[in-house]
Amino acid sequence: MDKRTYQMTKNQTEVREFILTGLTNLWQLQCTLFAVFLMMYLASLLGNAAIVLVAIVEPKLHTPMYFFLGNLSCLDIFFSTVTVPKMLAGFLLPVQTISFPGCMAQLHFFHFLGSSEAILLGVMAFDRYVAICNPLRYSIIMRRQVCQILAAATWSAGFFHALMHAVATARLPFCGPNHIEHFLCDIKPLLKLACGSTYLNLMLLNTVASSVAMGPFIATLLSYFYIIIFLLFKVQSRSGRQKAFSTCGSHLMVVGLMYVPVLFNYMLPSVENASQREMMVTLIYSAVTPVLNPLIYTLRNQEVKTAVLKIFTRIFQFPLKGKNKKRLCE
Repeated sequence: MDKRTYQMTKNQTEVREFILTGLTNLWQLQCTLFAVFLMMYLASLLGNAAIVLVAIVEPKLHTPMYFFLGNLSCLDIFFSTVTVPKMLAGFLLPVQTISFPGCMAQLHFFHFLGSSEAILLGVMAFDRYVAICNPLRYSIIMRRQVCQILAAATWSAGFFHALMHAVATARLPFCGPNHIEHFLCDIKPLLKLACGSTYLNLMLLNTVASSVAMGPFIATLLSYFYIIIFLLFKVQSRSGRQKAFSTCGSHLMVVGLMYVPVLFNYMLPSVENASQREMMVTLIYSAVTPVLNPLIYTLRNQEVKTAVLKIFTRIFQFPLKGKNKKRLCE
């Protein structure tokens, strides 16, 4: 076959759109899932937006910890928005299609926001390490300029990491079939549809993506290892230990909710019938975790609860009584 004939055949069979198979084909189950995930998405937007608002408005929360928490909530808002609305549309349509450029855009933003969140959790662990183990130097080490640089580096690293995967995937030839066994455009299900060699993509996925996930995870483990050693051998008061552990407890829960599904999804090799497993795991950290993060930080953090109550009181002019009124006056 000469070059011209090959080019004509390629143009005739080139995939211009993909079909997302989604979570299920059962109509009754789709209606139930639509209602459930719609409520979860709205709760995620409301909860994370409330944390961002509180971190900006409340002067007492203008600290590095809440600055990074505000960034985490922004990432959760964008992260769930990249995946959940498209998934909700799939529950209402008989066939859910997505254009090739739209698929590559979703892939890019999905990995951009996901990897940025993984890196940010590592930065937040370092912030807790400095706050607990070096409290006298905390204001110097974690000054505003340093926090802004760390946040900008986190978002930039996630952006270029995702751009690398999006470009490498977009250069692959797709000549059919075009059914993606997923509810979004992710790398693994797309590589199954590629007609050409996927060696470079798999190498990037196994090395770079694994490093982006494992690097912050190892940094987080080391930070908390030193924190635990410091609290056990340097802090004698029981109240001091409880305060430090309560501060770190919320972050550790968020780390577990984020890292465990991600490592389970991308570190384990794919098998023949892994599509359903990968969809369920992706669903956890793209739709469920953004809902739980604000609940974890508000229910376990008295400062955030007090600040939220104060702001909503100002907005809606709720009358305060008893302990709540006393807390707001402190």
